Amino acid sequence: MEKDAFLEAGKIVNTHGIHGEVRIEPWADSPAFLANINTLYIDGNPVKIISSRIHKSFLLVTLDGVSDVDHAIRLKNKVVYISRDDIKLEDGRHFIVDLIGLRAIDTRSCEDIGLISDIMPLPANNVYVITSNNNSSDSKEILIPAVPDFVEEINKDAGYIKFRLIEGFLT
Repeated sequence: MEKDAFLEAGKIVNTHGIHGEVRIEPWADSPAFLANINTLYIDGNPVKIISSRIHKSFLLVTLDGVSDVDHAIRLKNKVVYISRDDIKLEDGRHFIVDLIGLRAIDTRSCEDIGLISDIMPLPANNVYVITSNNNSSDSKEILIPAVPDFVEEINKDAGYIKFRLIEGFLT
């Protein structure tokens, strides 16, 4: 059930210095995730990374063909993408985009409680936003922490996440 071959990975937010280095705001768990990537895709074109280093919560990157601040400034506000083929996730790790749209199932009642409509990255842990199945205008959002106490099983191929809910949670 994988989505696109390329994933949004961050945004070039500014230049850094006068030699064409760019500052990327990573859309990942940490800048270190992107530090091991060799190629970024900007406007659909592959761009080789010459060097990268972590600076605070950003990744500073020297891109092939970008050697001065004038060229680097033209990349400001561009979204950078990575290829799925360049990434190997650890078991149990998932890209957020792959979880959006999965069915949410209550393991206790075996009921389908809605669809994963968003995942909020919060400091303590992510939170699943589930939009209830009500077809009426009164459908509601249910928030469930993305922690092992609540998440029993994630099965992207079958299209669901099973949640172990606290008794009375949905009433």
